[in-house]
Amino acid sequence: MIHALIKAIEMCSTLVALTGAGYYLLCLWSARGYIQETHARARENVELAFTLPAVSILKPLKGVDPEIYENFRSHCDQDYPEDYEIIFGVSEADDPAVHTVRRLQQEFPQRHIQLAVCAERLGVNVKVSNLAQMLGIARYDHLVVNDSDIRVEPDYLRRVVAPLNDPGVGMTTCIYRGKAAATLGSLLEALGISTDFIASVLVARKIEDGVHFGLGSTLAFRRRDLEAIGGFESLVDYLADDYELGKRISDLRKRVVLSEKVVETFLPPYTLTQFLQHQLRWARSVRDSRKWGYVGLVFTFGLPWALLVLLLHLRDAWAWSLLALVALLRVAVALVVGRVILADRQVSGWLPLVLLRDLIAVAIWAASFLGNTVDWRGDSFTLRDGRLVRANPSA
Repeated sequence: MIHALIKAIEMCSTLVALTGAGYYLLCLWSARGYIQETHARARENVELAFTLPAVSILKPLKGVDPEIYENFRSHCDQDYPEDYEIIFGVSEADDPAVHTVRRLQQEFPQRHIQLAVCAERLGVNVKVSNLAQMLGIARYDHLVVNDSDIRVEPDYLRRVVAPLNDPGVGMTTCIYRGKAAATLGSLLEALGISTDFIASVLVARKIEDGVHFGLGSTLAFRRRDLEAIGGFESLVDYLADDYELGKRISDLRKRVVLSEKVVETFLPPYTLTQFLQHQLRWARSVRDSRKWGYVGLVFTFGLPWALLVLLLHLRDAWAWSLLALVALLRVAVALVVGRVILADRQVSGWLPLVLLRDLIAVAIWAASFLGNTVDWRGDSFTLRDGRLVRANPSA
């Protein structure tokens, strides 16, 4: 009985390791398609520049992120031919981010920068609650929402708004790289983004004939499409609000475009514990948003499975060859997506940590099925079909 169980483990691990190798090839194929298509679109967007509309940028805030002032400042230095405004929103008047916004207003008096104190709590997700209230003072019908830790280049606004000239496009979203702080947890987070998560986004785009979700790094859309899905108010109890917003606009039979622009997010100095908590929250959020796709992730962890095969067959040359092949493909994905597409300079120097990060990813994937509780912004919640429910309703 034990012998049969061991044989079954050996056979399954070998099969899944080979499946993982196939997934890495799919990542490379998807990355190639993205590179070709975005180069062509970049040329088209230049031609469309003269039709760009006025834009309201909405930035919900809570607390101070790493390099927050430079992140904000990059949004004020946009090479954009039309008028645009920036609306920052906080839920409390004494939020530490308020000082940064006031400083920005002093440096850029020519730029229309507003600060909204959103005192009303419309739902569990305070960020979306703030967005709903910020929208009330936005002057324009084209909207861009991104997180407070995002830094952009001067042509960012041109690139993300231009696709909306096509009435068949409902949203533009952006891939991103993470700038790690000087901690192991922060570095592992950055490596996960650049060498795994963004690769999975490109694969989803390829095999699902386009993107059908949004990424919090950038969400550019029209006010009327937001109203058609029920406004921000319909999202105030969702954890993955960016995903839901993109999905619902896609459900309007409008395309979600993955921009050629790559933005940068500055990561906090996560401890290992904080990194694991963040990864578990993220994993359970993805699990609830894309249930079957998330289950299928077990077939994408090629490197950890190949390592298990080797441990079971240390004396067999074919096991060493399998590990070498899978490792080569894994490194190729990391370099093509991380270095070529995302221009993440951290990836090359920290490639040996990819194995550690992938082993942790397998453990997080398994742990995500063991409960529905997530810790978010100091509170504990239960996830129910993507919605947040307070674990302690009286809190």
